[in-house]
Amino acid sequence: MKINANLIKAGNILNYKNRLLQVLNTNIIKPGKGGAFIQVEMKDIKDGTKFNERWRTSENVEKASINEIDATFLFKDSEKFTIMDNNNFEQTTCSNHLIDDVKLSLLEEGMNLKLIVVEEKIVNINLPKNIKVKILTADPVVKGQTASSSYKNAETTKNIKLLVPPHIKENDEIVINSENLEYVEKAKV
Repeated sequence: MKINANLIKAGNILNYKNRLLQVLNTNIIKPGKGGAFIQVEMKDIKDGTKFNERWRTSENVEKASINEIDATFLFKDSEKFTIMDNNNFEQTTCSNHLIDDVKLSLLEEGMNLKLIVVEEKIVNINLPKNIKVKILTADPVVKGQTASSSYKNAETTKNIKLLVPPHIKENDEIVINSENLEYVEKAKV
């Protein structure tokens, strides 16, 4: 399906030069003279190669037709993980290379996932937006630090290092954003 280049968004999958490319980042540039253009950072889905492309905003590009499938994470081993399609209950094994190591560590039994499928092949897996994790260690609060809006270093049981508000301490459960791995809120009991 052809779309106007200025409608490209991060996460889109484009069919360009006979390659399936996932859009990582976009930037519309409006020079003082001439027409605007869009700078797009993309990653080849097959081999992971990243590159940039530039189009005029009036040009058309081919957007790949994708299917989103709801699935449940079942278990993982050292090389693969197994998921179940929630519609037909079929189990599928996927290579651990399909998602990065940090997000792989966030997977828990029974977690709902969104599979992005292009041409009958799983090309990406989206985790839930917010995930609950437990704090393993947190820096102590410095006196007077709570007076201003400051953050301190902490590490979760999943080995994720992040910044948290001063009131968070060891063994607290917090909610983090799975996309950028940033603190969202303290988990409700």
